[in-house]
Amino acid sequence: MGNTRERLRAAQLEKLNRLLRVLEGSENRFQAARLKRAWGSAPIRSLKDFRSMVPCTTRDELMRDCQEHPPFGSNLSFPLERYTRYCQTSGSTGEPMAWLDTPESWESMLGCWRQVYDAAGLGEGRERIFFAFSFGPFLGFWTAYEAALQLGHLCIPGGGMSSLARASALRRTGATVLCCTPTYALRLGRVMQEEGGEAPLVQKVIVAGEPGGSIPATRACISSLWNGARVFDHHGMTEVGPVSYEESGAPGSLQVIEECYLAEILDPGSDSETPEGEAGELVLTTLERAACPLIRYRTGDLVRGRFTPGLRLEGGILGRVDDMVLVRGVNVYPSAIEGILRRFPEVVEYRVLEKRSDSMTELEIEVEGEAGSPGDLIERIGARLREQLQLRIPVRWAAPGSLPLQEFKARRWQRQNSADAGKSRESGEKES
Repeated sequence: MGNTRERLRAAQLEKLNRLLRVLEGSENRFQAARLKRAWGSAPIRSLKDFRSMVPCTTRDELMRDCQEHPPFGSNLSFPLERYTRYCQTSGSTGEPMAWLDTPESWESMLGCWRQVYDAAGLGEGRERIFFAFSFGPFLGFWTAYEAALQLGHLCIPGGGMSSLARASALRRTGATVLCCTPTYALRLGRVMQEEGGEAPLVQKVIVAGEPGGSIPATRACISSLWNGARVFDHHGMTEVGPVSYEESGAPGSLQVIEECYLAEILDPGSDSETPEGEAGELVLTTLERAACPLIRYRTGDLVRGRFTPGLRLEGGILGRVDDMVLVRGVNVYPSAIEGILRRFPEVVEYRVLEKRSDSMTELEIEVEGEAGSPGDLIERIGARLREQLQLRIPVRWAAPGSLPLQEFKARRWQRQNSADAGKSRESGEKES
């Protein structure tokens, strides 16, 4: 293991210095000033020196840069004429940010996606892959689609369709693989079952965009709705690209693509590294996406890392750093609530109300279920919440069809207080 890690670290250091040489002679105004202050122009001698000398990059810094240098910001290493791809972040935690790529940086990300497919057992072209995405300006849709094209698979776009139309297209085309968010895999699976008819041929469901893909109960629910299909999780962001994938023998965890990303796990409130196995914030440096690089970027993703020997994120993305809610001394993450509720197949949809009262936070859960005895279901859910979270959280029954229909990236948390009434929070913000 030691030799393997040492070889990887040496390769990462070489790529890091190559990236820094590109930036040193580039037009990248965003990186130039901050990096020159940090280390000048001498080569970085070790990754430890790099971490100690170079400051982290935050989303707020990127947002300010985009506002000060519209429309694309100044984190561009080459003349604008070299860029051929435009994407943007979802804007769910702030204004959308534009992100540009050259053909070279785009190809690097497609290479990462090919690793995602390879880990899911999708070699060169034999599958029919249905992409249940809107094909908006978010990076993940396009990189997933184009990487599958490169591998020679039959790629079926599902943009601009209702769920019923997608269900029909899945059957009509004989799609064997489905790509979407965990929430939409649940939604579309229920639509397929309600519609009846011939079972779809889907054997694998590749999900991203939310923590649900690595939550055992959510995975089991998706698999059940899709007649035992194998669920594969992965994660990424528009700002950095496809970052990790699920290995076939390690469900519920994500392997970081370390040849393309230098990863750190830091304490969310400081720059100190968290011990192996403890939760912290994922910080990434893009080693190959030189056209619009990010250096020590605080992603906001909460993870727990283990070296096996590669960096594995146990439990996938545990949540967002700012998603954690302290309820009577207990840290509660949206993924923990989802993991409990998805153990009940009768639950069709749910909503969590986060309330502030006398400087204390309380939670209340609304559950929409299938026809049956709501009282029994509510009691069982309440008991499971008490057992696993050591908290008494009120659970209320919601009439069928009364909760917002969740399809793509779900917004199931509502914060209710005088300052933020009605604002929703997203349980896990990933984009590829």
